[in-house]
Amino acid sequence: MGSEGLQDRYINPYTDFGFKKLFGTELNKELLISFLNALLQGQQTVKEVTYLNTEHLGTTEIDRRAVFDVYCESQTGEKFLVEMQRGEQQFFKDRSLFYTTFPIREQAVKGKGWDYELKSVYTVGILNFVFDTETDDYYHHEVKLVDMRTKEVFYDKLTLIYLEMPKFNKTENELETMFDKWMFVLRNLGGLMERPAALQERVFTRLFEAAEIARFSRKEVVEYEDSLKAFRDWYSVMKTNFDKGVKQGVEIGFKQGAEQTRYAIARQMKQDGISVESIVRCTGLSEEEIRGL
Repeated sequence: MGSEGLQDRYINPYTDFGFKKLFGTELNKELLISFLNALLQGQQTVKEVTYLNTEHLGTTEIDRRAVFDVYCESQTGEKFLVEMQRGEQQFFKDRSLFYTTFPIREQAVKGKGWDYELKSVYTVGILNFVFDTETDDYYHHEVKLVDMRTKEVFYDKLTLIYLEMPKFNKTENELETMFDKWMFVLRNLGGLMERPAALQERVFTRLFEAAEIARFSRKEVVEYEDSLKAFRDWYSVMKTNFDKGVKQGVEIGFKQGAEQTRYAIARQMKQDGISVESIVRCTGLSEEEIRGL
């Protein structure tokens, strides 16, 4: 197939093509339904979904390069906005809440008869980065509006779920629930060479068939190659920026440390009664800076 990344057996779900292939097509709708039910863990049973137009969400060009979304409605009217976000964006929480308002406002009924009753809205963020650095194993965040005094849910029809994928490190032998299994698949699919024995459910048979690159048409291979290149380019840019940030941080740290040391030496020399002229020669500080110590 001619491209270095296509030596892999299965697609990378962190690519635009991979995410949409698994979760955004009518052919693989059962995968999305299974994932949503595993995520909700009994809170709700999704039996059917209808895909909705993501253009209504008003996503920007920057979003389309960094965030891949699937927008759907369950058979009972609940809205699900599922996003794969491969890189952290500034104010990503603000952005997430902003786009969550679209499925809410869309429910408005024109005319005088609407009483403001809303269907539940779920925003699910599958994040290829960590935003909570306080704990290493807290990767499943479920956010609701809560009364701060009673600590009870104030409004149960709005839920934001964030999955910090880099924190999920369970091995195949540690998978217990369907949620565990879905997390394992999303975290590891691109690097697997065969279907893990722990994933015996029928839905995973469908998933591994859909994800196997050898089954793709030539058109799909070309689209996946382009998507994989975009993913690698994005990763390279992020890594370069991170490395630059670390280097600059170290340099700034050294400069700040040296500056603090000069002031400390000057302060001690001044206390020891050494002349201002001598302190200037030894530390390079100005007379004004020394007199201000």
